[in-house]
This record gives sequence, C-alpha cells and structure tokens, in this order.
Amino acid sequence: MGELTLFIPLILGLGVVMFLSSRRQKKAIQATVDLHESLAIGDRVHTTSGLEGTITDISQDSVDLEIAPGVITTWMKLAVRDRVPLDDDDDDDEESGATDVTTDVVEEPAKADPTSSPKTDS
Repeated sequence: MGELTLFIPLILGLGVVMFLSSRRQKKAIQATVDLHESLAIGDRVHTTSGLEGTITDISQDSVDLEIAPGVITTWMKLAVRDRVPLDDDDDDDEESGATDVTTDVVEEPAKADPTSSPKTDS
C-alpha cells in the first residue's frame, strides 16, 4: 500500500508535465501555420538556415525569395522561419546618419578685457 501512494503522485506529475509541453508545442505549430498563411509578396523573411530575403512569388508549397538585386531563389514554405520586422529598416537609417543633418557650433574663445591687467607683485 505504501508503494502505491508514492507511485500515483509520480504518475500524476508526469501526466501534467506531458500535458503542458504538448500544449506549448501545439501553440508553436499553430503560430508557424498562421505565419505561412499570412505571407505576402514584398514581405522580408528569414529562413530556417538564416538567409534573409524578400518574397517575390508564392505558390502552394514554395516561395521565391530575392536575396540580392536580381538573384531569386526558390524555397519550400516550411523553410520560412519568421517575418523581418519593418522597424529594422528605420533603425539602420538613423544609425548611419543618412537622415540626420547636424551642424557643429564652434564657440570662440573669450577675449580678455584690455582695461584689466594682471596684478604683479613688485
């Protein structure tokens, strides 16, 4: 009887862990399916291998990505990992200073008053 009281909580704990991990996995799969269904031409995406490109064409199972000007490659839709946020393009412009125009103000050194002279001890 003592062995059974230790075994039942162990089995229940294991069941809870399995249930929670399967829920997390289902959510991740659903997020991936939603991403693949929402892809559109012109979206910037990352692939599972780390390549970044712009979608130029979409078919049922594949996408064409422009990875450089004039260089288009075909990928399985399942290889698309995530969409690149649009904020990254704006941050790059600000960091490079392309949109900022700055002027430096140079201060002139203060001129000494000609009527005052330094005191000297004689």
